[in-house]
Amino acid sequence: MWDFETEPGYQEKLDWADRFMREHVEPVQYVINHPLDLADPVRQELVPPLQEEVRRNGLWACHLGPELGGPGYGQVKLGLLNEILGRTGPGPTIGPVVFGCAAPDTGNTEILAHYGTPEQKERYLGPLLDGTMFSAFSMTEPQGGSDPKVFTTTARLDGDEWVLDGEKWFSSNARWASVLFVLAVTDPDAQASRRMSMFLVPAGTPGVEFVRHVGVAGWVEGEGGGDHSYIRYREVRLPRDALLGERGSGFKVAQTRLAGGRIHHAMRSVGHMRMALEAMCERAVSRVTDGERLGRKQLVQDMVAEAWMEIEQLRLFVLHTAWKIDKYDDHRRVRRDISAVKVMASRVLTDVATKAVQLHGALGLSDEMPFVAMLVNGLHVGLADGPSEIHRLLIGRELLAEAEPAEGLFPSGHLPARRALAAERYAATLAAHGRSIA
Repeated sequence: MWDFETEPGYQEKLDWADRFMREHVEPVQYVINHPLDLADPVRQELVPPLQEEVRRNGLWACHLGPELGGPGYGQVKLGLLNEILGRTGPGPTIGPVVFGCAAPDTGNTEILAHYGTPEQKERYLGPLLDGTMFSAFSMTEPQGGSDPKVFTTTARLDGDEWVLDGEKWFSSNARWASVLFVLAVTDPDAQASRRMSMFLVPAGTPGVEFVRHVGVAGWVEGEGGGDHSYIRYREVRLPRDALLGERGSGFKVAQTRLAGGRIHHAMRSVGHMRMALEAMCERAVSRVTDGERLGRKQLVQDMVAEAWMEIEQLRLFVLHTAWKIDKYDDHRRVRRDISAVKVMASRVLTDVATKAVQLHGALGLSDEMPFVAMLVNGLHVGLADGPSEIHRLLIGRELLAEAEPAEGLFPSGHLPARRALAAERYAATLAAHGRSIA
């Protein structure tokens, strides 16, 4: 059954979340150093009370299933909530932090819940779910990007210890993390999907060297550098039980955390876009040039209309994909849709942000408006969790794999052949009426 309406009880929660974000959460992002900076006294005074309010309203860590203390809402409800949370940022986004669903902790807690030992869960899962600890996902490498087939960071067993060596690039949130989820090659001669393993590495472990904290251009990421770290691991010694999941299962573990996250990112991108569209419309009815409002210009009307149509199309497609995930409970069955969602989110956010910049002129280019940061975020969405080009290839391969080759010389849709088949099928009727198909 198709239903385009949110159930009343959950809609009340969404309405509350929208008011709460606008009135209480969004203003905080302008007075704290960083949403994840637990050493900032202003942050510590303002953010935890907001988190408690979210808990009281039953919206804390909604990505979690009931077995982990979450409501188990499913991807559609999560998507609708993340659309609201996407109004903050881009850059360090305070909304997801206040609601207990900030990346990469969402994905990291998911794989920890799936693959962690009781000891690992006791040490890390509780604090991560409570928002009193943050984690980083350390996968990408400077020489190979996100292609795991060329990773060179290794972990070898030396007695009862793993020895980790290598470099990781653009490790999300590592600047603020207490624990690093590190993907390393443990079996270099195995097939590609079995070469790597996942490790839990406390950030203060000897040999973990932060080369620098890399900032994203256009984002405001607080004092001290950016949120994506360049890390060098020099003979980092880890206990044997630092392994997350089985040896050689690192690729599988990493994939577990990505699918649902792409839906969340896409709906947060929709939230960014809606904020940009609201600003475009306000600008269009506020500014006068050549004796008339900008909104009276046909090109401006066209820009606003195109932005609105792109946003609505993307939003419906993301929610339909979320519905499929809820229905089938099998990300592999919906991976084509998930890939398409990721590609489209990047493209539409980039386009809408560009239109917002154009409509605001020099002000739109400045750091006094958020549009350049949104534009960069659109490019970021197209690179994170695998570049858009890779996802396009996956979509194309799957569609072509389902296609059947034509049986004859001409395509199955060849009109003369179709007419001949129709004439043969309905020959008696045509003859009775004295009609034929040439």
